[in-house]
Amino acid sequence: MGVIDGARPYGVFSVGGDAPRVGVRVGEGVADLFAALGDDVFARPSLNAFIAQGPRRWAEVRSLVAELDASYPLTELTLYRPVEIADYVDFYASEQHASNLGRLLRPNSPPLLPNWKHMPVGYHGRAGTVVVSGTDIVRPCGQLATPDGPVFGPSRRLDIEAELGFVVGVGGARITPDALAEHVFGVVVVNDWSARDIQSWEYAPLGPFLGKSFATSISPWVTPLAAIDAARIAVPAQDPEPLPYLRGAERWGLDIELEVSWNGQLVARPPYAGMYWSPAQMLAHLTANGATARTGDLFASGTVSGPARDQCGSFIELTRNGAEPVVIGGEPRTFLADGDVVSITATAPGPDGTRIDLGEVRGRILPG
Repeated sequence: MGVIDGARPYGVFSVGGDAPRVGVRVGEGVADLFAALGDDVFARPSLNAFIAQGPRRWAEVRSLVAELDASYPLTELTLYRPVEIADYVDFYASEQHASNLGRLLRPNSPPLLPNWKHMPVGYHGRAGTVVVSGTDIVRPCGQLATPDGPVFGPSRRLDIEAELGFVVGVGGARITPDALAEHVFGVVVVNDWSARDIQSWEYAPLGPFLGKSFATSISPWVTPLAAIDAARIAVPAQDPEPLPYLRGAERWGLDIELEVSWNGQLVARPPYAGMYWSPAQMLAHLTANGATARTGDLFASGTVSGPARDQCGSFIELTRNGAEPVVIGGEPRTFLADGDVVSITATAPGPDGTRIDLGEVRGRILPG
């Protein structure tokens, strides 16, 4: 992974038969935080107790771990989902992705629905099916539309969504955009697997359900928000101007680059820098009605896509809804087959021209 020393992302690991505990990534190894710092929040099987302590403690620990050496090589470790997920919300924050899907699925209508540029649109996902990278993904079953009516069976149009996720450390309600860093601990790489055929039949009138809820994969490492400060940029111009509760002075666009590989072949480089809505606006909207964010909440950006075909963060876009296959391993492909492996990685600018590796999320498809 090659994380530069300044990043020191956090994860949960075990060695042999030992209980899972918290560590930080140090090059190709991991430093055991409980052994190094003696705080029992690091002897637990998730980051939740630590990240609930808030920004002052995050900064203190980050300064301490900067000098630690690796306790174990990665090859000796088992890695786990780093956070006990409280709630999961997935947004739809890329104008390019939303426009691409609008043109594909509603060709005789405007690509964006009327509300899209007024608020970060999202749906409430299923926290219990958020899994760590490396977990196999069983092809989901559900209702599929046919000319003779719906049938039940395994999805035939299984897809990916390359995203960035944000992990809440300190909860709260009605969080303002400029308060993001007081509440969000760090970022993960996300693949929000999507069964497009199940989704398209169930979508109206209430949106995603079984086509999304079967699995969402996240990277095993949570990179602190403070470690990607050099990635912060302005979001694209927002017109019309958002309502007051979505306005802030802080810049929370992120110059992060993703890469998507399909069976080891690089197929797309989605640029996060073009995302229309920032994570600060997503969190502000998520809590605007009084709903409380909690420690361990995960909210994701939605598919990251750019204007070029090789910047698409989903295969429905990359293959133009299956009409224009891409060649993978010498064969024309549209959606995922059993045995396929998808890997998504992300990097961010670091100090002095270096890049910080935000990790990898990987999954293999098993038969339904």
